[in-house]
Amino acid sequence: MPALASGPRILRLTGITPALSASAAESALAVVTAARSAGITVCLDVNYRSRLWTSGRARATLRPLLAHTDLLIASEDELPLMLESPGAGEAEAVQRILAAGVTQVVIKRGARGATAFTTDGAIDCPAREVGAVDLVGAGDAFVAGYLSGHLHGADIPARLYRAVTTAAFAVATRGDWEGLPTRDELGLFDQPEGTTIR
Repeated sequence: MPALASGPRILRLTGITPALSASAAESALAVVTAARSAGITVCLDVNYRSRLWTSGRARATLRPLLAHTDLLIASEDELPLMLESPGAGEAEAVQRILAAGVTQVVIKRGARGATAFTTDGAIDCPAREVGAVDLVGAGDAFVAGYLSGHLHGADIPARLYRAVTTAAFAVATRGDWEGLPTRDELGLFDQPEGTTIR
C-alpha cells in the first residue's frame, strides 16, 4: 500500500471508516493487516456512531480487526462491541481482548479519567478538572494526546496524563480542535492559579 510505504509509525483507524460501506470495511481490514505486517503500531479507536450502523453490525465488522490491533481505545459503553457476545464485565472483556493479541486496552471514562490495561495490569489516570464549554472533539483529543505520548517515547502513565490533559483543553474551548494545545502548552494546567503566561 503506497500510504504505508513512507514508514508511518502508527496507523489510527476509527470505527467510523468501516461503518461507511462494505468496501470501506474491506479496505479497513486490508490496511490494518498490511500495517501490522509492516511493523506499524495499529490503533483502533472504536468511536461507535449508532447513526451509521447497528451494534450488531459494528461488532461483526470490528471484531476481526482485533487480530491486527496493538492498541484498542474505547469508551466504557463501546467495549462490549469488541466481544463476540455482550454481557461480560469490564475485567473479563479486557482479558478477552488482550488474549486476542491486543497489547494495550485504553478505556475512556469521561469526567472520571481513563484506564490503560496491559497483561501487567491496570493504570488509572483521573481527568483534569476544567470548566466544560464544549464536549465535541474530546475523544479525538484524548486519542491524539495518547498517541503523541507514544510517539515521544512516554510510558503508559505519561501517555494517559497527556491524553486527559489534551482532552481537558478540548472541552474547555468551543469547537472540536480549536483549543488543542501545542506540546509546549501541555503544562499550562499545572501552573498555580493566577500565573501570568507571557
